[in-house]
Amino acid sequence: MRFETLVDWRRAEPRGDGIFLCPEGDGPFPALLYCHAHGGDYTLGKRELTEGARWTSGAPGPAFLAAGFAVYCIDMPGFGARQAEGSEQALALTEGWHGRSLFARMLADQRGAFEHLAAHPRVDPARIFTWGASMGAALGTWLAALEPRVAGAVSLIMLADIAPMIETGAHERHGPWFTAPGLLREADQGDVAACIAPRPFFVAHGGADHLTPQKARDAALAKLPRAGLTTFLQPEAGHGETPEMRAAALAFLARHAHKTDRERHS
Repeated sequence: MRFETLVDWRRAEPRGDGIFLCPEGDGPFPALLYCHAHGGDYTLGKRELTEGARWTSGAPGPAFLAAGFAVYCIDMPGFGARQAEGSEQALALTEGWHGRSLFARMLADQRGAFEHLAAHPRVDPARIFTWGASMGAALGTWLAALEPRVAGAVSLIMLADIAPMIETGAHERHGPWFTAPGLLREADQGDVAACIAPRPFFVAHGGADHLTPQKARDAALAKLPRAGLTTFLQPEAGHGETPEMRAAALAFLARHAHKTDRERHS
């Protein structure tokens, strides 16, 4: 299956309406495209980067700067400064009536954000990783899977196959944004994520996360090639980033994003 056809994958215009943070100095720096989560907080959007949220382990922006990364984040449709575009329900219905999905629209915007970030003079375009939790992880994972220029991805509290969730009704806990019509005819989320290999891919789960039940996350993880893969399971954690997850993800990035060109290709 060509996953690009499910999300109308095409060239995106750069989106420069986000929050950009960068360490001091000329660079070029490795960078993160931070994809914000949902959490039912439509007012927050890209400010999750600088303010944090109840599902993050504090504000992530300062931690990324301290680790030597530039970072960029944009609002998704219906969130933050883009609430006037419509509610999630209205946006999903509108896209559906046109034969598209809200997820595809969000993904196109994230591709535009990547183009903007890659063109920044203080950013090394060969060392841009995606980072996201929950909805942000789904968007970052798909972007990394379909865009070969993405150096790697960090996925927190999200990766799980949809078919096992449908069997138990767990899919209903996710919002209408999360659909890629036609995917389950031949594949599932784990198959998409597998396209990231052999690039570095960090996947973290909470063992008590009701949004990613064990059967569904295990099914997705089983499809991932071992090349480049790092997994992290915190048995007692629920649907939220923990300090331990963030520390492990930053250590993963330190191993991969700060390598020289020669080290990355050796």
